Amino acid sequence: MGIQERKERERERRRQQIIVAAKKVFSEKGFSRSTMEDIAKEAELSPGTLYLYFKNKDELYASLSLRILQYLIIRLEHVNGNEQLSPGQKADALQEAMFDVYDFDPQVIINLFHLQSSETLKNLSPQLLAEIEDLSRKSLRLMARIFQEGIDNGVFIDRHPLALADIFWAMFSGVILWESSKKIIDENKDYLKQTLTMAFEIFGRGLREKNEGVEKKA
Repeated sequence: MGIQERKERERERRRQQIIVAAKKVFSEKGFSRSTMEDIAKEAELSPGTLYLYFKNKDELYASLSLRILQYLIIRLEHVNGNEQLSPGQKADALQEAMFDVYDFDPQVIINLFHLQSSETLKNLSPQLLAEIEDLSRKSLRLMARIFQEGIDNGVFIDRHPLALADIFWAMFSGVILWESSKKIIDENKDYLKQTLTMAFEIFGRGLREKNEGVEKKA
């Protein structure tokens, strides 16, 4: 292994060390009450070291979203690539994929939804913002491809597939944010999975309304 390669590996190791510490601090204290000093202390690094990797707290917060978006894309590509599934079965598999994405890291997915609806995006470096936007667009295109296949086969209602993807994503994020806010008030109440299941069922019925009963579900 050359010197440059060792340096790159060490830099990536340190970056992941900071991200792990940030995730813990954000989860325990919330974004607004967390500081770069808190994160540096958790990572056992100096505050100055953090600024070598992230220009501010907003950028560090946003960086947590990259991994979840990458995992989302992997799951969506798997659904799209399964040629043994019919369009209706792919729609069902899409719903299962979204549950997997949530279970992969619930706190980070919640952070992602807060990020998408906040002013934080304006404080990111152009490179990080471009990466988040690129991954977000790619995930929506992959969802839209599933809907387009169903439209082409005459089993889904004929609506713009990207609009359907937007609605599906908005429903997914909205339910998670609403249920997570309710849990803050009463942590003993956790109806997220049940509510999401109901939302997916209603969306799926509307998607198939044109040809209800034509295609046998998986």
